[in-house]
Amino acid sequence: MNKTDQLYLIKLGEIVLKGENRNFFERKLRQNIKKKLSAYSPRFVTQKGRLFLRVSECQEDVVSDALRTTFGIQGFSPALSVNKSIEDILLAVLKLMSSVSEEKKTTTFKINSRRSDKSFPFSSYEICCQAGDAVLNEYPGIKVNVHNPDTTISIEVRDRAYVYITSEKGPGGLPVGCAGKGLLLLSGGIDSPVAGFRMAKRGLRQDAIYFHTYPYTSDEALDKVKILASIISDYIPEMSLFVVPFTDVQLEINRNSRDEERTLLMRYAMVKISNIVASKIYAKSLITGEALSQVASQTLESLILTDSASDLLVFRPLIGLDKEEIISTAKMIGTYETSILPYEDCCTIFSPEHPLVKPDKEKITEVYKKINLDALIQEAVEKTLNTRIKMVEYKNFDR
Repeated sequence: MNKTDQLYLIKLGEIVLKGENRNFFERKLRQNIKKKLSAYSPRFVTQKGRLFLRVSECQEDVVSDALRTTFGIQGFSPALSVNKSIEDILLAVLKLMSSVSEEKKTTTFKINSRRSDKSFPFSSYEICCQAGDAVLNEYPGIKVNVHNPDTTISIEVRDRAYVYITSEKGPGGLPVGCAGKGLLLLSGGIDSPVAGFRMAKRGLRQDAIYFHTYPYTSDEALDKVKILASIISDYIPEMSLFVVPFTDVQLEINRNSRDEERTLLMRYAMVKISNIVASKIYAKSLITGEALSQVASQTLESLILTDSASDLLVFRPLIGLDKEEIISTAKMIGTYETSILPYEDCCTIFSPEHPLVKPDKEKITEVYKKINLDALIQEAVEKTLNTRIKMVEYKNFDR
């Protein structure tokens, strides 16, 4: 092993509940981690309930950022790997304690032990006792606290002995890519990035689509969406953003419909375009940030109308959440501050003062057919720009 190698013990979450296809989920997880850490020669060993990762010459915060945003991981820790002898285990425990006692001003500690290899001559309880005694002898000012310790050191006896500080929490869920592919309708608002995050947690790989109504929506609004896409791309690797020039379609709707119908007709056209783009990238579902009754276009009747425009399954992972729950997740994943920047998207720029809240599906569909948007929709699809999203430097906006 290279002296610059660092070992990480990764705890698997929901994956451990899988049966004969568990290898498929574990393979997806390894692939996703490898994409993020490809520059650091990642190597993996999989054991029951654990994935061991080795990387070369990589700063700890780089690995932590990668694992913290990788679905399928329940928790992770830098770890020491030693021979299965009580002497080597105690030396590793003291080495870890010495690295944190001053840095974290540790005054209390706890030892956890798990003996998967039952041939090891000490029980889990005996390992805890010996390790605890070693720490107390080396650091007489530190006390045991099993309920709320400053530091918890864990010991796992497997093929070797692994010693680590209590793990950092991962995002849980299933590895992205294990549940197919979808197309996320990404606006500049709070809801849609959270919807993408929640579906990614269920293993759905996604590209995103944005409807740009220039010059009625500004270039700043487009930049804002690109930043939102870059933030959630931490969780959804290899995301592409499709930018649809929607101006001509929206203006044609405005010229040929009543004011109160326009939002619904716009949404109908957006879903039609999204279906076409999704078929080109082999996506089998659409994802939206709609929540029941949050706005007029999200009433039960409005959602039924929107669904009728789609040949694909439409996922609405926020459907039963209130706004505070959605905002809480947006803050957690880092999209909230960007989402509230004051640059309007096409969903709000032409929003009528009194939209329909209980539309008649047949009547609105008939209006849509009479407008005859097929040529404009085809033109918009042909002019759609595809951008591969990478981490970008965040632009400073004036609020």
